[in-house]
Amino acid sequence: MTLVIDVFLFLFLMITAVAMARMNSLFGVVMMSGIYSLLSAALFMVMDAPDVAFTEAAVGAGISTVLMLGTLALVGRVQKPALRRHHFAALGIVIVTGIALAYGTYDLPAFGDADNPVQTSTVTERYVDVSGREIGIPNIVTSVLASYRGYDTLGETVVVFTAAVAVLVLLGRARRRGVTGEERESDLQ
Repeated sequence: MTLVIDVFLFLFLMITAVAMARMNSLFGVVMMSGIYSLLSAALFMVMDAPDVAFTEAAVGAGISTVLMLGTLALVGRVQKPALRRHHFAALGIVIVTGIALAYGTYDLPAFGDADNPVQTSTVTERYVDVSGREIGIPNIVTSVLASYRGYDTLGETVVVFTAAVAVLVLLGRARRRGVTGEERESDLQ
């Protein structure tokens, strides 16, 4: 049953990605990116990674959507028409990179394999055996994220904070100049 759910979630992810790539309405793209993040969060939940799912839902669907909506106030809601050129070199690079990445997955262990090096590592054994006593947090995932990988988590927080400040600075500049998104839209038409 989990496989069926995984397949449907991946199918919806692909449909959402194609829809975003084909849209001209920037507001629609922002909404679809929020849907994409929620679908990704659901997929992470199915794969038993609730910490990643909550982060994706909060950052991807929540904060990022709010920041992009704020950006739309600065740039307008309609994408400027672009010249249609065919970039065959770029397409070739993307295809070669995709094939290389797909080939690289053959060296990965099977999903859920008990003999996976991550499962048999001495580091994993230490986290399971000692983290509760050493950190004082009973949940192993929380103790790893809060203590052992604290600098990584802090770095992610700094990135999100910096993005929020940058959007607010850009919006402040546009308001001082008196430019609104609607005026930019009328310039495009």
